[in-house]
Amino acid sequence: MYPAVLIVDDESTIVDSLDGILSDDGFEVIHAFNGYEALKKIDSYSPDIVLLDIWMPGMDGIDTLKEIKRHHPNLPVIMITGHGSIESAVDATKSGAFDFLEKPLSIDKVILSINNALNFRKLEEENRYLRKKAIEKNSITGTSPAVQKLYGEIMAAAPTDASILITGENGTGKEMVARTIHQFSNRPEGPFIIINCAAIPEERLEPELFGHEKGAFEGASAKNRGKFELAAGGTLFLDEIGDMSINTQAKMLRALESKTFQRIGSSRTLHMDVRVITSSNKDLESEIKEGRFREDLFFRLNVIPIHVPALRKRIEDIPILVDFFLTQLAEKSSAPKKTLSKEAVELLKQWHWKGNVRELKNLMERLSIMVESEIIGKNDIPAPYNPDIETFPETGEERNRIFTMAQLDQAKAAFEAEFIRLRVDQMNGDLQAAAKQMGASLNFVKKRISKS
Repeated sequence: MYPAVLIVDDESTIVDSLDGILSDDGFEVIHAFNGYEALKKIDSYSPDIVLLDIWMPGMDGIDTLKEIKRHHPNLPVIMITGHGSIESAVDATKSGAFDFLEKPLSIDKVILSINNALNFRKLEEENRYLRKKAIEKNSITGTSPAVQKLYGEIMAAAPTDASILITGENGTGKEMVARTIHQFSNRPEGPFIIINCAAIPEERLEPELFGHEKGAFEGASAKNRGKFELAAGGTLFLDEIGDMSINTQAKMLRALESKTFQRIGSSRTLHMDVRVITSSNKDLESEIKEGRFREDLFFRLNVIPIHVPALRKRIEDIPILVDFFLTQLAEKSSAPKKTLSKEAVELLKQWHWKGNVRELKNLMERLSIMVESEIIGKNDIPAPYNPDIETFPETGEERNRIFTMAQLDQAKAAFEAEFIRLRVDQMNGDLQAAAKQMGASLNFVKKRISKS
């Protein structure tokens, strides 16, 4: 299908000339001789681009442009005029024109401008599609009152540049909330930079945040831009802010208050343009009382508090989450989608879910791999989620069931070891940092790795 161009000009000779040239180049051409007619033609024919003359009787080109952008903001408009001026070009650009061409028209310039506008529109549509997919991927799944309340808070907070503190237990989806806020913010096209304060040793956190110059400290072999620079024009998400040391907290506070910072080893002052979102699974008010967190920094970060509910507070969302995770797993593995029986779902609703949504997701992955049937029944649910499997095996079927559970336990151990290895790799081989991030002891991590 060829692109459709609407030519709006009160001079029939210009319309006829452009019509012949553009038609020869494969465009579908539509005519309008004034602004009112142009608006009607746009509603009727939905053109891909508009060539719009500025000087027309009645509604002039600028007013027509403003009306087009009010009702069709994504429709590219190229202004053409025989009486060009800097003022009219600025006015057209401010009103949303893609380009501004002067008469007598150069056909090469007209074709180039049209192609540029169409390519730009295509990129915009692709970006909107990718953004929509990103929002769908990172959105909080559920319809419970707790999730609906969370949605409302996210939508209210997102369009502002105010600092947000997200609280909630491990595995509730705090990073997902932060990503959703970024996607609905005024900075969706900007970068979304994450730094996990719990995973980085104290001496490395400050250079990660502010950057450093070459030779600023031992091991600084090259200049490095920090996360505040990398996040310019976007969002900086500081995960587990409660694990930041008091010294780094003080420098963080000064940077946020002054909106400036310096790389380590540099005297140059840099201005920051970032939206800061933080998260914590700790009770920061208790941390303040214990002297482990600065009260003034807390107030600076906690302008808009958002709490992510634990899964046990939104049990009614479990069927939706189960279906969502199984759909994702099927798409990822290109295998038929599996489903849980009603009895299996009801059994899962009785669990306390200390690991929250993350724990449920891991269980669904385990079941999708280990259960051959497309319908996962109640008897397929392993311990400790299913108390029935602890009964003494009196029949051959029950003995086979226990044998299957032993295989599942082996798979669990292998999965656990692989998970720990991945965490250690993410921490650049730092076992202690990996253990801290997972909330496990260093000995536990060492044992699991050695056994694997």
